[in-house]
Amino acid sequence: MKELMIIIRPEKLEAVKDVLDKVHCGGMTLSTAMGCGTQKGASEGTVNEIKGFKTTINLLPKIKVEVVVEDKDVEEVIMNIRETCATDHVGDGKIFIRDIEDAIRIRTGERGVKAL
Repeated sequence: MKELMIIIRPEKLEAVKDVLDKVHCGGMTLSTAMGCGTQKGASEGTVNEIKGFKTTINLLPKIKVEVVVEDKDVEEVIMNIRETCATDHVGDGKIFIRDIEDAIRIRTGERGVKAL
């Protein structure tokens, strides 16, 4: 099993949900996030004072989707997310992949893929 942490533009959330529904991933966790990378955030940041230091807030809204999928589905999910989320502009997002050793459904005690 693999955990995919998918960071995307907020307007792409429905497209990512559709991709994940097609592979019957069983569930997902969504978080709102703020961040910047190569995109360097908004061009007109707001100057704030945090703990006595003046700083420019140049973070952009993102959505973080976390999902665990079977190993056999990883490449299909990645390919489909890239097809639906790529705009050819900086800031489209990233996908991080981690190995999952085990999963346990608390209610039933099922383990591994059955717990998904």
